Amino acid sequence: MNAFSSLMDGFGTALTPINLLWAAVGVLLGTAIGVLPGIGPAMAVALLLPVTYGLEPTGAFIMFAGIYYGAMFGGSTTSILLNTPGESAAVVAAIEGNPMAKSGRGAQALAAAAIGHFAGGMIGTVLLVALAPKVADLAVDIGAPDYFAIMVLAFIAVTSVLGSSRIRGLASLLIGLTLGLVGLDQMTGQQRLTFGSLQLADGIDVVIVAVGLFAIGEALWVAAHLRRTSGHAIPVGRPWLGRKDVKRTWKSWLRGPLIGFPFGAIPAGGAEIPTFLSYATEKRLSKHKDEWGKGAIEGVAGPESASSASAAGTLVSMLTLGLPTTAVAAVMLAAFQQYGIQPGPLLFERESELVWGLIASLFVGMVLLLALNLPLAPVWAKLLRIPRPYLYAGILFFAAVGAYAVGGEALDLVILLIIGLIGFGMRRYGLPVLPAVIGVILGPNAEQQLRRALQISDGSVSGLVDTPFSVSVYAVVALIVLWPLLRKLARGLLKSRRNVTE
Repeated sequence: MNAFSSLMDGFGTALTPINLLWAAVGVLLGTAIGVLPGIGPAMAVALLLPVTYGLEPTGAFIMFAGIYYGAMFGGSTTSILLNTPGESAAVVAAIEGNPMAKSGRGAQALAAAAIGHFAGGMIGTVLLVALAPKVADLAVDIGAPDYFAIMVLAFIAVTSVLGSSRIRGLASLLIGLTLGLVGLDQMTGQQRLTFGSLQLADGIDVVIVAVGLFAIGEALWVAAHLRRTSGHAIPVGRPWLGRKDVKRTWKSWLRGPLIGFPFGAIPAGGAEIPTFLSYATEKRLSKHKDEWGKGAIEGVAGPESASSASAAGTLVSMLTLGLPTTAVAAVMLAAFQQYGIQPGPLLFERESELVWGLIASLFVGMVLLLALNLPLAPVWAKLLRIPRPYLYAGILFFAAVGAYAVGGEALDLVILLIIGLIGFGMRRYGLPVLPAVIGVILGPNAEQQLRRALQISDGSVSGLVDTPFSVSVYAVVALIVLWPLLRKLARGLLKSRRNVTE
């Protein structure tokens, strides 16, 4: 009841005209910035930090929260319409959303994503209010073996459900893991695959990899086929979800937060793992398996809901422990320190008005985001009416601008082109792109957690399975790997029993 009354006080703060203005500005800026490939919410918040020096803390953080959610949806918009993720969390939206857009259902995909963000954000924020202390306690108890097990689960889940074969999915994952090795060894400082270049010592930014594999690879693939097929405008389709679409997506919208929120709250979290796992879950549970890879709307609704809920989850560890679990949370932590505020267990007591005003503003921001983006779905979808040569030329331009903005180095543009050629080759030989991206995102962290776990156990492999949590996760991994074999054996047994009875 105390949390509820504090939340009501927070709404009193968030609904003042000036704070409503900052929330609206944040959502608009975040959506606009998220649409640009390569400039995600973390960079947006970082760029706007100096602008907020003159603002009072509550208004500044309400605007940051709006930017965060708005940029996440903006990144999904370009993933769906142009197959160009604005940030790593939007990668999954391209898998089913882009085929939907190409078949004339871009507006439906955007609407499913917008409602998914709304549902995930609302449910995630409710869980933030109700479960923050308990989830924080759980996050403290999770160790290196558990983190590594979670990442192995993400690797196996993605390579198992994507592509025409598991071998191709594994090959794509190995490409991503190799790209993730570039840079300095995090524990020894030794250079790996840098070819003597100091500019590669920091590794290849995941945004460059995602934009290269998706945007550049897609643009080159389209260019290679334009000579054979004439480009034509793609119909936008109806701007709203039909009854059939809602019937297929409402369960996905509700399942997403159950996956996204816990992963956002733990230090191995962020929006990447839960979006991948949500996609795998929805594909397993779907009754329309023939549509997957061709535009299954559940593959947009579930991951987008999980992504938004994970954003609420990241605030749990940051506010209660001062522990950022994502790049955006790290930037927001710096913003707190800029105002002389230290997040931690005492933050809810010392800065009660700010914290509860921030949490209440998340509800307000979700409503604003839905109100803004549902009517704009047909407008965004009209981007597809642009003739393909001009459209993909624009994608190449904005992808190059986004990649250059990441580090300000000309070498980044060369790397972008090389990775784009790799993406083109992957499309040519039927390799799914997503496992490569998850390999780059999670590979370095998985390696670090593996080595930490082995150090703790003095090199004993048994140290990887010495907690109930890790054993449970590996049991799920084994089930995913062995499921095709078990299913085949079960069918064989059923067939043999039928033959015996006959």
